[in-house]
Amino acid sequence: MMRRIAVLGASGFIGNRTVEIFQRDGDVDVCPVVQRPSRAALPRRFDLPVQIANALDTNSLTAAFEGCDNVIMAIAGDPKTIVRSIEPVYRAAMRSNVRRLIYLSSASVHGQSPATGVDETTPLSKRQPLAYNSAKVVAEQQLGRLREIGRVEVVILRPGIVFGPRSQWTGGVADEILNGTAYLTEGGWGVCNSIYVDNLVHAIKLALVAPNVDGKAFLLGDAEAVTWRDLYLPICEALGYDLDGLPTPKMADAVDERPSLAQRVGAMNSYQSLRWIVPRPARAAVKAAIREMRWPLNTENPASYPVTLERALLHTSSYRPPYARAERELGYCPPITFDEGCRRSVEWLGFAGYPIDGRSRHA
Repeated sequence: MMRRIAVLGASGFIGNRTVEIFQRDGDVDVCPVVQRPSRAALPRRFDLPVQIANALDTNSLTAAFEGCDNVIMAIAGDPKTIVRSIEPVYRAAMRSNVRRLIYLSSASVHGQSPATGVDETTPLSKRQPLAYNSAKVVAEQQLGRLREIGRVEVVILRPGIVFGPRSQWTGGVADEILNGTAYLTEGGWGVCNSIYVDNLVHAIKLALVAPNVDGKAFLLGDAEAVTWRDLYLPICEALGYDLDGLPTPKMADAVDERPSLAQRVGAMNSYQSLRWIVPRPARAAVKAAIREMRWPLNTENPASYPVTLERALLHTSSYRPPYARAERELGYCPPITFDEGCRRSVEWLGFAGYPIDGRSRHA
């Protein structure tokens, strides 16, 4: 009998891709879980029994997890949701006799520009300049406390910059290049701790079955060491833009921003996931609303857009946290190269209607 795996957040960027790969490979019985019926369109492409559950409601989660051996927690949200969802999900997993919970955290628990030498043994601080980072730290710590009194095993994955089809770091970057708001702080020569989404799903699969990993956290990344310029270059070239033409503001120009990373990434990822069912006439309005949330300034004057603290820290990072523990204990070896991930991402941009090579493939 195949293992049954619940994917909580199955309509999001990472959750949706997890469902796609699990369904394609056919080695587990995948159970997508979404927050509301309107989010069920993507997983229902595979004629799967989609479950509806509120991530803050233990009862609905318990029903959704019934009969599942494992739960993958891949929900996005604002900092408050990130923290408040932990206990209901864990308690529902307990009630449903789930064996292991895989929690998708983030390498940003160590900051957008981590100190040299950081790894999974480095103590975490809840006092970080970005609320999203602090919320992920609190969530991890809360999971640790629940595991001490509960019987559901916990494995924490900390991916870096997850790019690929439907990602903010692919479609969102393309949007910013096209609308004139893209920039690379200090030239974008900083370390980009990238991980192609399929490499992350590969790590999730390994974490489901690896022995002796209960209670452990794992940093994850691509095999190659790359810069932010490397991530932006293929997107610029595909859209017919010169990478060297992007603004290169100074770190000193950075300002704090609102809303948070989680809100902006969540909004864009929701749009990218649902664009297939949003009527074409409405797409421009939806994207404009998301863009206004991300850049609440004068859209007629791109020069006035802020250099955000988050981006400035990312673009100027000088250290790449290692994933040696994942190699040793999970058997993790990224199956997709960075270049191949970029090629697939650009191919998706064309499929999604972006003007690749100066023309829209949907024109």
